[in-house]
Amino acid sequence: MPYVIIDLLHLNSIDVNLEEETAWVESGAILGKIYYTIAMKNNSLAFPSGVCFSVGAGGQLSSAGHGNLMRKFGLSIDNTIDAKIVDVNGNILDRRSIEKDLFWAIRGGGGASFGVILSWKLKLIQVTLEVTVFNVKRNVNEDVTDVFYKWQLIAPKLHKDLFIRAQHNVVQIGEHGEKVVQVSFIGQFLGTIERLLPLINESFPELGLKKSDCSSMSWINSTFFDPKPVYFKGKSDYVKKPIPREALKSMWKLMIEGETLSMQWNPYGGRMEEISPSKTPFPHRAGNLFMIQYFNSWTEECPKTIERHVNFSRLFYEFMTPYVSNSPTEALLNYRDVDIGANHPSNLTKIDVARTYGSKYFKENFERLVSVKTKVDPDNFFRHEQSIPSRLYEIHI
Repeated sequence: MPYVIIDLLHLNSIDVNLEEETAWVESGAILGKIYYTIAMKNNSLAFPSGVCFSVGAGGQLSSAGHGNLMRKFGLSIDNTIDAKIVDVNGNILDRRSIEKDLFWAIRGGGGASFGVILSWKLKLIQVTLEVTVFNVKRNVNEDVTDVFYKWQLIAPKLHKDLFIRAQHNVVQIGEHGEKVVQVSFIGQFLGTIERLLPLINESFPELGLKKSDCSSMSWINSTFFDPKPVYFKGKSDYVKKPIPREALKSMWKLMIEGETLSMQWNPYGGRMEEISPSKTPFPHRAGNLFMIQYFNSWTEECPKTIERHVNFSRLFYEFMTPYVSNSPTEALLNYRDVDIGANHPSNLTKIDVARTYGSKYFKENFERLVSVKTKVDPDNFFRHEQSIPSRLYEIHI
């Protein structure tokens, strides 16, 4: 079946309006350029989005847009107020001409199912001139279990200005290179060190945060990026109840066997709990303690190496099944994972097949997305391996 892939890389202009505190961003612009352009105009303005500078706006803004500011301001899609999209008939639509349901669908439902999104209008947010960051590292062999268990309880309930994610990596220590799991508590606080320390000492003294662990800087400098090129397999999960201590120990033991698997645990709560699960297609709001990203990376191109790492990612994901969401097992669209379901290689999208991954990404919102798709693209012109299906297209074939 013939198909077309559109490269939006060079559609990357950014226009910041300081008076409105908004920005029009083309879909090919990467996050790093967006952040830098905003900061160069006004360093007290920002946009809540991800921490990987090379990610493009088109994918980030049409899927969700997690980041360090989400507990304070919500996701990227919660701060997107307009868009320009080419529909299946070649019309260029914006908020004034786009149907309400279509605008709802493209902010979290994956824009590529509905048209070609040319650009987005972002509502910028005010941040403090001084931002405090820290990274407290603890090795599992130093008995980090109680500290991490407390993190599960407290991270979603902390002050909205404070975001602490927990990152798990396998590292080598000592003369003989013993492999252990290291947990990094990586924090960003919208305020000074002097404000942060009493807040942490009151709510999370187990972390043992000291002034020497903290650095103050502007918001733009508090973002970070790891430019090392790698191959990777990503997956995601949602956790609604704290994972027991013994399960944490078993989890870390299994990580050492895989060597290269790492995890990011991003706390929810705050603004994330205040937004209705149906306001956008992204449904994972209240009731989630945190979201887990599994990230297995490697540099070798050898097929056997790829197979080994991908298989371990799947094994670890299965191990976590008793401790994560179920009925359905939820997943984040930004970390697209064909293991949870995909269309036939011909991309003949069928509703029953699409529901296997759609229910995980969108829960109850999947059926509304199908209705929007049926209305705006009935013949399924815009499709890919995990696209939203059209009811009429399935009838026609």
